[in-house]
Amino acid sequence: MAGSGLWFSLLLAAAFAGRAVALWPWPQSIRTSNWFYTISPHSFQFKYHASSAAQPGCSVLDEAFQRYRGVLFGSEVWPGPARTGKQPMSEKTSLIVLVVTPGCEELPSLESVENYTLTVSDEQCFLLSATVWGALRGLETFSQLVWRSPEGTLFINKTEIEDFPRFPHRGLLLDTSRHYLPLPSILDTLDVMAYNKFNVFHWHLVDDPSFPYESFSFPELSRKGSYDPATHIYTAQDVKEVIEYARLRGIRVLAEFDTPGHTLSWGPGVSGLLTPCYSGSQPSGTFGPVNPILNSTYEFMSSFFLEVSSVFPDFYLHLGGDEVDFTCWKSNPDIQAFMKKKGFGDDFKQLESYYIQTLLNIVSALGKGYVVWQEVFDNKVKVRPDTIIQVWREELPVNYLKEMALITSAGFRALLSAPWYLNRITYGQDWKVYYLVDPLEFEGSAEQKALVIGGEACMWGEYVDTTNLVPRLWPRAGAVAERLWSNKGVTDLDFAFKRLSHFRCELLRRGVQAQPLSVGYCEQEFEQT
Repeated sequence: MAGSGLWFSLLLAAAFAGRAVALWPWPQSIRTSNWFYTISPHSFQFKYHASSAAQPGCSVLDEAFQRYRGVLFGSEVWPGPARTGKQPMSEKTSLIVLVVTPGCEELPSLESVENYTLTVSDEQCFLLSATVWGALRGLETFSQLVWRSPEGTLFINKTEIEDFPRFPHRGLLLDTSRHYLPLPSILDTLDVMAYNKFNVFHWHLVDDPSFPYESFSFPELSRKGSYDPATHIYTAQDVKEVIEYARLRGIRVLAEFDTPGHTLSWGPGVSGLLTPCYSGSQPSGTFGPVNPILNSTYEFMSSFFLEVSSVFPDFYLHLGGDEVDFTCWKSNPDIQAFMKKKGFGDDFKQLESYYIQTLLNIVSALGKGYVVWQEVFDNKVKVRPDTIIQVWREELPVNYLKEMALITSAGFRALLSAPWYLNRITYGQDWKVYYLVDPLEFEGSAEQKALVIGGEACMWGEYVDTTNLVPRLWPRAGAVAERLWSNKGVTDLDFAFKRLSHFRCELLRRGVQAQPLSVGYCEQEFEQT
């Protein structure tokens, strides 16, 4: 606590006390005061509690301690503590971390517990969590509680926090097909996701324009389907690095391989996989979605997803299933004959369902769960009860809230992303629109709403590459992060604006080129106005 002799520091603390509660996302419960303590880079340490299940050698926390030391203190040379002859402030020399259950070498999952309690008081600076994943979230909160005076002294206010996420799935989608995103760009995004307490990286790896995933079973896919097989691919080592980098930040990697549509880049590498389109009675030379009538299609999918399931360790795969254009299927005489034989008539949604059901059976047999886009549900594909349906269409055929009600009333778990397409930009503070969305704002029972496991912000890549990814994402994606983490009652826009503006300045301090929210400036030296 502040000593009585340091009157100037007390005035300084009063002036800057607001910074101590500028947390993002906002905790579930927080009590803070104007009492404060100093933190010295020379003496401060992160320490394991003697009875903690995690001890030195725990990969997740050892690296987090090193990472957050860099976040707090950087590489600058700090002056030693001033000797003024006055009564010194009470100094916090360590944060003691106690993790109840082991799990240092495990992967985060949908069921991971992220609760934590953080106490900064006269007696202790203490972080308690049931798991290493909760400890990671607490470390991020601790890093945001620390503030510095204009002279460079670091302070932390007396604070008690009990925190946990509102939803277990808080995701961010990146599209690496329409524009290739180099590995460092993905890793940097994972860092900022952790700052925002996101915990799922939805990696939309491939799509019509390019196939950058390097398959060891089918190497021709990337050799012929990527923009440049020498420079615009993700090798097996790249994928491993993303998965481990994400794990150390408590982030799951949800890989998406979308079929039967969005697959034009697959065709050059796998002969016969795509449907030949016809013009009249003759092939037109163009191709449409995956050909759903051939045994060879399912043989390929079995082998390919066997590989994918071994490469990506998360229990869930995203299998897509959206926006299938039936035009090419309708033109193909072989498909027409197959439809007639199966009794599908001219209902091509039944053909789509036939393909997707077969694919889901393949993936289920591999011991994986799956996430699919909402068309799979809309088209009445028979899916397992534990299927997760992702809602992405805002208005058609019904608005997204009605879609959430329909999905949950059928007993399926739901993810919301429809109102959070960050690639769509408008003039002004569009983050407010994202912020005011509530995934549970549909008419339904408590049992239905319990089936909503969270949501995702989506950054599709038609007009986004490394030149504009970071400022377009941040801090706008933070609005979604807080909505998915914080209590549903935390909706005050003025309160959010003040905190998000401060957080944006903190992101700049951490080297993230986050765009401004509105008119104003950051006081730190890194931004001049």
